[in-house]
Amino acid sequence: MARTRIISGLVGLVLLIGVLYMGSIVLGIAVSIIAAIGLYEFYNSISKTKGIHPIKIVGYLSIVPLLLLGLEKTGWYSLDLGTMTGMSVCLIIFVSMAVIVFGHKKYNIVDVCATAFGIAYIPFLMSFLIMLRNMEYGNILIWLIFIGAWGTDTLAYTFGRLFGKRKIIPEISPKKTLAGAIGGILGCIFLMIVFGVIVRNYFGLSISYVALILLGLLCGTISQIGDWAASAIKRYVNVKDFGNIMPGHGGVLDRFDSILFVAPVIYYVLVLFIK
Repeated sequence: MARTRIISGLVGLVLLIGVLYMGSIVLGIAVSIIAAIGLYEFYNSISKTKGIHPIKIVGYLSIVPLLLLGLEKTGWYSLDLGTMTGMSVCLIIFVSMAVIVFGHKKYNIVDVCATAFGIAYIPFLMSFLIMLRNMEYGNILIWLIFIGAWGTDTLAYTFGRLFGKRKIIPEISPKKTLAGAIGGILGCIFLMIVFGVIVRNYFGLSISYVALILLGLLCGTISQIGDWAASAIKRYVNVKDFGNIMPGHGGVLDRFDSILFVAPVIYYVLVLFIK
């Protein structure tokens, strides 16, 4: 299992580097595909709970604005992000409500809420990867997302194995310890500072140490909350993994649960601190 997990992880890393290297358009398409798979995993998982029937077609339609955002760099059209977001939200509400009116024998307001949560949780939060990539220096800054999420996860695991004794929330995530959580946060701050030094020296991009420390603190915290939140959902619907698309890692959501929380945090901190 460990060997499978390592090989799968290396393959995923190579694909990630390739996608990021090929530019924002390829990233936009890739993120849209990942979001669609993530929605499929999420809806299938919560459907195992008696009485919940997400309106899947509405969820999958929410991928369209994400794809449009990703393909904007083609130059074929220009989007006003605020207008597109507002129109998308209104359309999703209208269609969802129409479904429970004309399909009331199958769907109800609980199903609409489950559908809307899936859209907010996956396509909406994933859109921040594309928005960050479309920023100036986005090809460099986007790595902050993966450092903040997977760097925290790796260091939290390492510190937990070495020093972890006191459990945090064993009923949700039995292996997570206080030492691991603190190590993940401190490790994330360290990685952010290292990143800042590298991009300043090699790419001429200056990010203040205040911003880097803030990013490390916030990402190190919110990344772990994202992981625990996904674990809480899986425990509630009684599944071990959301999927099995990545051998040894589970599904898309199992690998991207922290990414979903970290991406908007990094985007907004950079918007505030980088002019």
